Amino acid sequence: MKQRILCFFMAAIVISGICAQERPYRPTNAKLTDQNSFSMIVYPDPQGYVKYAQNQPILELMTTWTAYNIDRLNIKAVLCTGDIVEFNELAIADPRMSNQNSVEQWEGASRAFEQIDGKVPYINCLGNHDYGYKSSEKRITNFSKYFPFDRNPLWKDCLVEVAHNYEDKPTLENAAYEFSDDNWGKILVLVLEFSPRDEILEWAKKVCDSNKYKNHKVIVLTHSYMDYKGKVYESEDYLISPANYGKDIWERLLYSCPNVKLLICGHDARIGSFEQNVGFRTDKNIANKNVHQMMWNAQTAGGGWEGNGGDGWLRILEFMPDGKTIKVKTFSPLLAISEAAASQAWRTEKYDQFDIIVE
Repeated sequence: MKQRILCFFMAAIVISGICAQERPYRPTNAKLTDQNSFSMIVYPDPQGYVKYAQNQPILELMTTWTAYNIDRLNIKAVLCTGDIVEFNELAIADPRMSNQNSVEQWEGASRAFEQIDGKVPYINCLGNHDYGYKSSEKRITNFSKYFPFDRNPLWKDCLVEVAHNYEDKPTLENAAYEFSDDNWGKILVLVLEFSPRDEILEWAKKVCDSNKYKNHKVIVLTHSYMDYKGKVYESEDYLISPANYGKDIWERLLYSCPNVKLLICGHDARIGSFEQNVGFRTDKNIANKNVHQMMWNAQTAGGGWEGNGGDGWLRILEFMPDGKTIKVKTFSPLLAISEAAASQAWRTEKYDQFDIIVE
C-alpha cells in the first residue's frame, strides 16, 4: 500500500512539472540579434484600442507580451507616442466614432499599463487627443489622475527631471528619464507635451545643455513632429495656444543640442498602405552630427479609423553592443499568436526594418 502511495505521489510530481513548464515559444516571436543587446519597445498611438470596448484587449495583449519578454529582449523601457485616449473629457460616448466615454477610455489605458507596472519603466507622451474636451481646445488633461508619479515604482530609479504643466504643477507630461548601459553609456529619454510651450522648449534645452547630461545620448519623445513624407510641421490647425510645432522643436532643441541623437513621434495617420503611416529623416545638427527623426503610427492598420486600433503593431528598438547601432523591427504580438496569421507578424519592408547609426 505504501509503495502505491509513493508511486502515485511521484507521478503527481512529474505531471505537475510537465504542466508547469513554459509552453514552447513560437519562432515567429521576437528575440535579440545579439544576446548582449538591450531593447526599448515603442507603442504607436493607442487611442483606437481604447475608444471601442471590443478593441481594448489588443492593447492589453501588447503590454502583456511586453511583460513576458522583459528578460528575453532585455527591455529597459517602453515608449508610447501619445494619444493615449481618443477623447480626454467626453462625458457621453460619441457613437459615430467610439462606444466608450473618456472615463472608460482612460481606465482602459490604465488597465493595460498595469501589466507592466513594477516590471519595466514606461514613458507616455501626450498627444492632441489627450488634451481638451475632444482634441486640444485647452491644455486640460486627465493624464496625471491615471498616471501619477508613484504609479510605477520603477520610475523612482530612472526619473531624473520634471517640468511643470500649464497649471504650474509638476507632472510626467514633460520629464526626463535616465538609463545606463556598459556599451552605450548614459541615455536620457526626454518627453515633451503635444506642441510644447516656449517654457518647455527652454526647459528641455537647459536639461540637454547642463553639465549633468551633456555627455548623455538623448532621445526626444513627443507626439507630433512630422508627416509620413518626412515633412516637418511648421504649424497645425489646433486651438491649443501658445504652442510650438515641429520646425520650432528642430530649431530650438534638436539642432542646437549636440547630444540629441534621435526623435521619436507618432500622430500622422492615414487610410492607406503601411508606408503612408511611417516616416524617417536625418539632418545635421549644430555640431554637424546626424539627428535621426522617426515617425511611427499604426492606428489605421487594423481596418481604418473604425477598425481594431492597429493590429497590435509595435516596434522593437534593439541597441546593439557596438554602442552605435539601433536595429528597428516592426512586430505584432496579436498576429504572432495566431497559427493562421503568424507568418505576417513581422513587417520587413525597408521602411519597417532598418538600422539607425548613432554618431
